[in-house]
Amino acid sequence: MQTIKNLTECRVVLLSWRVLMSKMKLGGIFLVCVMLIASCTGNQPAYKSQRVTKLEVDKSDRELRVYNGPDVIRTFDIGLGFSPQGHKKKEGDGKTPNGRYYIDRKNPYSSFHLSLGISYPDANDKRKAGEKGYSPGGDIMIHGLPNNGDNPSRRDWTRGCIAVTNAEIEYLYKVVDVGTPIIIYE
Repeated sequence: MQTIKNLTECRVVLLSWRVLMSKMKLGGIFLVCVMLIASCTGNQPAYKSQRVTKLEVDKSDRELRVYNGPDVIRTFDIGLGFSPQGHKKKEGDGKTPNGRYYIDRKNPYSSFHLSLGISYPDANDKRKAGEKGYSPGGDIMIHGLPNNGDNPSRRDWTRGCIAVTNAEIEYLYKVVDVGTPIIIYE
């Protein structure tokens, strides 16, 4: 449907330019035609055509999968918290949480090269931590490398976040909307 609309719009533009081209010299006509054809090709970056419907993190395999419907469209190797096994229970434990969450914010001014916020802790996480008398922690993100120039030497180096390369977080930042579900499991 979108392609048909684009073709119709291109035909209208072509007809409008036809009048203009009849009054221009050959070189000008050629330049206008090249520009017009380029604008009507419909080529857009791949991320615009592949809406992300879900993210899935397999902590055991250290893998982040990006979904469009039932299809995995990208897979990334990841780093996790410095003590990754098990569910995050309290602030400072170095664990990456397990569970069903969603992307709740985008931060272009992160201490890391871009970040996507994860909705941890949810009400259940807060309740369980409160029953034991401690804070569940928070500020869990998918992010790139630190902006201070540090290059972590270990695979699992975050305080509970999910780390990817800077190029990968740039891609994710473009294609993942706030509200996108993220499932994290062992």
